[in-house]
Amino acid sequence: MVRIFLHTENKRTPGIFSQSRILCETMDFQRSMTLRVIEDKGKEIYELAEKIFPICRSLTGEGVRETINSLNDYIKQDGLHFDIHEVPTGTQVFDWTIPKEWKIREAYIEDKQGNKIVDMKDNNLHVMGYSTPIDKWVSLSELKECVYTQSEQPTMIPYVTSYYKERYGFCMSQVQLDSLEEGEYHIFVDSELFDGNLTYADLIIPGDTDNEIMLTSYTCHPSMANNECSGPVVLSALIRFVNSLKNRIYTYRFVLNPETIGSITYLSQNLEHLKERLVAGIVLSCVGDDRDYSIVHSRYAQTIADKSLTAVLKGKQTYTEYSFLKRGSDERQYNAPGIELPVVGFCRSKYGVYPEYHTSADNMGLISPAGLQGAYETMAQWICCMEANHNYKMTVLGEPQLGKRGLYPTISQKGSYDEITAMMDFIAYADGKNDLFDISEIIGVSPYNLLPIIEKLKNNALLA
Repeated sequence: MVRIFLHTENKRTPGIFSQSRILCETMDFQRSMTLRVIEDKGKEIYELAEKIFPICRSLTGEGVRETINSLNDYIKQDGLHFDIHEVPTGTQVFDWTIPKEWKIREAYIEDKQGNKIVDMKDNNLHVMGYSTPIDKWVSLSELKECVYTQSEQPTMIPYVTSYYKERYGFCMSQVQLDSLEEGEYHIFVDSELFDGNLTYADLIIPGDTDNEIMLTSYTCHPSMANNECSGPVVLSALIRFVNSLKNRIYTYRFVLNPETIGSITYLSQNLEHLKERLVAGIVLSCVGDDRDYSIVHSRYAQTIADKSLTAVLKGKQTYTEYSFLKRGSDERQYNAPGIELPVVGFCRSKYGVYPEYHTSADNMGLISPAGLQGAYETMAQWICCMEANHNYKMTVLGEPQLGKRGLYPTISQKGSYDEITAMMDFIAYADGKNDLFDISEIIGVSPYNLLPIIEKLKNNALLA
């Protein structure tokens, strides 16, 4: 008997599954699904994030490839690897065109004495993404025309890009800019834009059916920990988790691409397949802090992805639901008119909401092993629930006699019923009309906490 330990709390039904760490026995639904022990992954995932954090990523280029190679090094321990795809500059992808590839070697500002004012070697946010080459001396007033700051957060370096209009630029804190003295400054960017490729990666883990679940994240932001590193590293850990599942019902599709143009590119090459086979998808973004859990719903919030992830999140101590009107990551592309795939976004603190977003304060101190562990466990629970999601129906007429099967206390006394309340409520609504997530919503118990109940009822031939 293999067992899974996952941290979970249920705030909806006091007295039911109240311990801080619950035990979920191996499920035996209609197939023998064997799950491997989920150990404390937070530290391991955090260390992977530390490895890719320094890489200077952008929409295209070697930073993207280096990041994917690092993630491949991690998953190859289980004999897995991402397939890497290159799409040439100028390729038409729906209404968009693949841009030129960007390569940068060096960027800095120095004063007359040769002192480096900013240097991308110290923080790659100091150079504006996709900056064109420049090598000239400028006055302070001219310098300020190509320097970007975040005035309302004066101590932070902002993240700034210019993908589709050629220009150069630098970023620094408002405090640093205000401290500069009159004089001449040397601005230098050693970069090039050239016909190259946009890089994305995917990995397919087959199941018993061709029906698919997709998890995706993006690889286009430079050194920001929550709004970049957290998504790809949690996704990579989930690849290893899914690979450990035996007799998977679903086929799992994992995708890494630059945000927006990358997902548009992926859809342009895989839309027909996804429309035919995709059951549910989740975009992982900003999943490394420990402040909140969040779902960004699909356009009409009516897909199985919406229903299932919301049901799992309701078992958390705190979570926030955002409508599609608050979208901002690749869930936009998967839900666009004509695309209309069942895809939602999953975050801890949502992008654009937490104050460190798109600044130098989004560093490795913002995310934590505990935060990454929480995101990983939530997605692992969701995967287990998706695998277990059926319309359940009791096999006997009337209320079953649970006592003779060892499922009900043999002594009846006030206060002795709490632990079987969830089972009795589940039985009451297992009429063939409701799936796992419907029943979870009706009775107020997390779907993950219902899995041991399903197992017990199945083992006693009470549930079909």
